[in-house]
Amino acid sequence: MARRFPTVPRCPSAVPPPSCVSRLPLAPPLPGVPALPSAVGRHGCGRPVAAAAAAGGAVALALQPLPRRCRLPVGGADPRRLPALLRGAPRPPPPALGPRAAPRRPAPSLRQRGHEPGAPGAAPCAGWHLSIADASHFQFKPIFLGTVHPRSELAQHRRVVNSQKCVRAGGKHNDLEDVGRDTYHHTFFEMLGNWSFGDYFKEEACSMAWELLTEVYEIPRDRLYVTYFGGDPSLGLSADEECRDVWLRLGVPASHVLPFSLKDNFWEMGDTGPCGPCTEIHYDHVGGGRNAAALVNQGNPDVVEIWNLVFMQYSREVEGNLLPLPQHHVDTGMGLERLVTVLQNKRSNYDTDLFTPILDAIHKGCRAPRYQGLVGDADVGHVNMAYRVVADHVRTLCVCITDGIYPGFSGAELVLRRILRRAVRFCSEVLQAPPGLLASLVPTVVEVLGDAYPELTRNANQIKDIINENEAAFLSSLERGRRIIERTVQQMEPSTNFPAEVAWSLYGSLGFPRDLIDLMLEEKGISLDSAAFNELALEDAKRKAGGPQAGQPGNTNTQLDVHSLAQLRSSSVPATDDSPKYAYTLGRHGHYEFSPCQATVLMLYRDQSLQKEVGAGQRCGVILDRTNFYAEQGGQDSDQGYMIRLGQQDVLFPVESVHLCGGYVIHEVTAVETLRVGDQVQLFVDEVQRLACMTNHTATHLLNFALRHVLGDSAEQRGSHVTAERLRFDFDAKGHVTVEQLQQVEQVVQDLIKKNEVVHMAEVPLTLARRVRGLRAVDEGYPDPVRIVSLGVPVENVLTCDSKAAMQTSVELCCGTHLLRTGSVEDLAIVSERQLVRGISRVIAVTGGQAKEAREVGQCLAMEVDSVSLRMQQRITSIPEMQNLSKEVGQLTQVVASTVMPQWQRKELQTSLKALQRTANTAIKKLELQQVLRQQHPDLQPG
Repeated sequence: MARRFPTVPRCPSAVPPPSCVSRLPLAPPLPGVPALPSAVGRHGCGRPVAAAAAAGGAVALALQPLPRRCRLPVGGADPRRLPALLRGAPRPPPPALGPRAAPRRPAPSLRQRGHEPGAPGAAPCAGWHLSIADASHFQFKPIFLGTVHPRSELAQHRRVVNSQKCVRAGGKHNDLEDVGRDTYHHTFFEMLGNWSFGDYFKEEACSMAWELLTEVYEIPRDRLYVTYFGGDPSLGLSADEECRDVWLRLGVPASHVLPFSLKDNFWEMGDTGPCGPCTEIHYDHVGGGRNAAALVNQGNPDVVEIWNLVFMQYSREVEGNLLPLPQHHVDTGMGLERLVTVLQNKRSNYDTDLFTPILDAIHKGCRAPRYQGLVGDADVGHVNMAYRVVADHVRTLCVCITDGIYPGFSGAELVLRRILRRAVRFCSEVLQAPPGLLASLVPTVVEVLGDAYPELTRNANQIKDIINENEAAFLSSLERGRRIIERTVQQMEPSTNFPAEVAWSLYGSLGFPRDLIDLMLEEKGISLDSAAFNELALEDAKRKAGGPQAGQPGNTNTQLDVHSLAQLRSSSVPATDDSPKYAYTLGRHGHYEFSPCQATVLMLYRDQSLQKEVGAGQRCGVILDRTNFYAEQGGQDSDQGYMIRLGQQDVLFPVESVHLCGGYVIHEVTAVETLRVGDQVQLFVDEVQRLACMTNHTATHLLNFALRHVLGDSAEQRGSHVTAERLRFDFDAKGHVTVEQLQQVEQVVQDLIKKNEVVHMAEVPLTLARRVRGLRAVDEGYPDPVRIVSLGVPVENVLTCDSKAAMQTSVELCCGTHLLRTGSVEDLAIVSERQLVRGISRVIAVTGGQAKEAREVGQCLAMEVDSVSLRMQQRITSIPEMQNLSKEVGQLTQVVASTVMPQWQRKELQTSLKALQRTANTAIKKLELQQVLRQQHPDLQPG
């Protein structure tokens, strides 16, 4: 018989009841209660962890909530989804929830406990992929550190409850490789959390959690185990006996209250910042009166953590020491997926109605047996693992794409690309599914999550299109990679490791994630030579970090010497035709399309000599008759990518850099197999890296125009450097650019971006180009004919006699690759401006998402400075208090100086902070003088 959860007068919970599937009775939103930014992400078991950190240039999603676009109605679900009916289930197992019966909004009695709903899925102010240690902008940090503006809205909150979307797929705590192998790890999950800011602490937090689980959810007490921090003598931290005693007073048997070390029961957001001991609640899926204490925190799938309560009472300082926070706070997290598994009386998260519809849809679309829930050796052929991988990953793809994160080659986009490719590979090779299965699952995901997250419904078609486009691209690469692995394995000696050079070509050229390579090799019973692979990765990282040091010779494989150049010419080897580098179009959905290029090897260059043949494993320069690769010139970094030999599609030659010398384009290549003159090859450019360079190069032209528009014609270009990450521009200047001028320059660029002007490009005779009025050109040798790049005005118009069109827009001589529309730049922020020498200034700028992120960081820092300023205006009579305030100003000054943010805003904040520091120093001196006077004259009245 179906029944409802009991509605108790005093709901003990500070946590929103579970979401997405079965729903509990919910309360309507409180009128006038604002949506709050939600907290840091947590992994699937509910343990909050550090924000993602950059690793090797790739910033992982690692536990961070998704960006601000991630929005859910306050509290979560549509009121239409609140029947709160339960499927009948025998006890002692907990009552099973029926489909869509778990709410994200707090129950009415939760409101009686004073918890206000917070906005789910909101990102930290500094950008969702920055850690608090790097940016100090976690949205609740001012509260934790007591630095919140006393009159701010944030300072008024004492208890907050929220539900948020989280993705955990990279960084320090990476679950990606575990997903599919077991039944309880996920890349995307929903986190339920409650917060206390200087209000209740351990006693009430534990009591509310225990009452919610055992009385409201009716989970048998004998199946629950709690852990607490057992202390760490090396840090001078004693065991959290206070927490232990709370659990014992609540009636938890001593045998179920277990101490654990720093690793399991002390939570830190990052290297610095708020931290403290935590207590975790674990559930034994087996029960039956057994004592499962020995299985807690041992990775046993039958004893799983479901809720973590963090008591933030310390701040980790830069020096590594711990200082008490001004107030004690509570931050808890309970993973919805694991909670629903308990409430629906299941042994696996994948057996709940969060996943079963998706698993059924997978079965209908593939030729594999039905999902059986098998793991380990019992899962022959990894079929059940494949089901779990695809079901989990397609949810992640839907959520991330909806929130504006697309598969790409850096940061979160790179992580998502790996997730998509991992899912496609399992679909294709394990489940034997036809192309398109992954996208066909989107409607099912929308059906499961769409009511709670209506943005999924609105973006379903876009999600399918993006998945299909990326799947098609990877299937081609996957088949090629499979052939490469099979061919290499056949040629290997028995009991040897897979060669690192081949794995590196898969990783760098075809975009195979490392874990995918390991998995494909594991299935063949062989392993990768990890040490050699890591050495190649280290070499690549060093190469990308910069070129040869001053005084050292350049690369002997790419810098043709004078004798080799003469030999090439005397042998009538023609110069390289690199015009195909400009052969790209703007396709549907605003995506750029680059065509591959077929070419012939004309000569090889190694160790400063021309060669007809280069052996496997050797690095050399390859000269072709034509190429679509952009060689490093004009301040723009070279392309990267790979080439394949025609007729031998399973052999990739990674192109690591490209240089131009004497009309010859030299491609730096590591030969995977013997490469010979006369070989026919096909070239493939790294499109993401190329597009990033195009964006920043076009933005450089916009910046050049804007600087001259604001500063005058005297702001002549002195040099520039364009990479995929940022742009640098040097120009003549009489002094530092002012705050107002920086703002004006950015505004001019913004206006040009919003106009989405056409970028016109054409080659014209150099003598004709030189006559263009207003032409921007640096003092360097240009080819003849020369390429003109004009924004918004056709090249033929600027060439007209006496035309003034070039005076009103950007017209430059430029051989670089550019966008076809200015709107693709999206945004530009100048993040640095300084004088190199007297009269020459250098600015550094970022574009697109990096620019947006820099602005968000700047806004958050501005709020912190305002908070300090207001507190400085208060009447402070305590010397230590004023000294602490002075120290905080000093710390903020350091952060402002080192953080990537708009330069105009940095200058404003630095001016404010200098004034605050002077004020603080003056106040301290005054208070010290008053103290001395009072000591000398005790009868002297204060004031």
